[in-house]
Amino acid sequence: MYGAQSSKDLLFPSFVGDPGLHVFRIEKMKLISLSSESHGVFHSGDTYLLVFNSSESNSIFVWNGSNTSVDERAAGAIYSFQLHKHLHEKPIQNQETQGNESTEFMSLFPLGVTYLDGGVSSGFHHSAQDSVELTYHLYHVRGRKHIRAAETELKWESFNRGDCFILDTGKSIYIWSGSKSNMLERNRARDLAYQIRDSERSGAAKVEIIQEGEEPEEMIKILGKRPESLRDANVEDDKEADERHTKGATLYKVSNASGQMQVTCVGDGALLRKEQLISDDCFILDCVGKIYVWKGRKANKEEQESSLKTANEFLSLMSYSPTTQVQVVSEGNESPLFRQFFSNWM
Repeated sequence: MYGAQSSKDLLFPSFVGDPGLHVFRIEKMKLISLSSESHGVFHSGDTYLLVFNSSESNSIFVWNGSNTSVDERAAGAIYSFQLHKHLHEKPIQNQETQGNESTEFMSLFPLGVTYLDGGVSSGFHHSAQDSVELTYHLYHVRGRKHIRAAETELKWESFNRGDCFILDTGKSIYIWSGSKSNMLERNRARDLAYQIRDSERSGAAKVEIIQEGEEPEEMIKILGKRPESLRDANVEDDKEADERHTKGATLYKVSNASGQMQVTCVGDGALLRKEQLISDDCFILDCVGKIYVWKGRKANKEEQESSLKTANEFLSLMSYSPTTQVQVVSEGNESPLFRQFFSNWM
């Protein structure tokens, strides 16, 4: 789909421009390509770079785990910019944070994503024999439209009747389904259990499906006596993201002329017009819960190359959560979701 800019450019493999999803993990500040079997599984101590190419859209995602180091976050931002340049500045750049991923990111994984503890530095790779000797792991599988699985505390108090859980004992992998869990959660739990068996147990572990109230002796031995009743699930508001998009946005002009970030409010709400975006500058569109960094084609090189750094400085300046979703767009390649905030831009 894309051609490399130079035959001497060996930073990215030749297939990075091919159609489909390509996933890389940053290991010791280097990009390591991951096999398709590992797609959708993310370690909380690592940073990942993803690129998705199709005839309709092209996107780059930097995914940061909740325990990712500052150095790896910085490396992710640098690789994102370099890959964007390598692919002729066509893809939209996105910054994702564990637990607060965008709809665009989650759509890459129809079966949902899985969070595992640790990272490269903690040595999460184990042989099948070593895995049997690991401490037990409990995974919480929940969601409706976008399903996530995350490791949780190994105790009955972590369970609820509305979700699914996976208890990994090494030799056996139990899929526990709450009486009020939905079919998508049960399917995702099953897929994850088999993924753990095949990728971390060399196919040796036994997978068992357990219904609420039918817990086997080994589960009781590990977790203790089951409470007479388990709590109901906390109901998540699936409309929250959509509601955020209906609220107004604020446009800021960004400048680093003084040596530090300066932001100036240009306009907000329904009054925003595309003419306010000037090619000589960079702008931030604050959409409440998500921000866009818009790069003008004539903006200075430093401003263009530090887009994600600019975004993170803005989050700090505004006292926003570091998990706020970030998307970088270049002039001429704006997405419909970006354009919708400008009254005269269809």
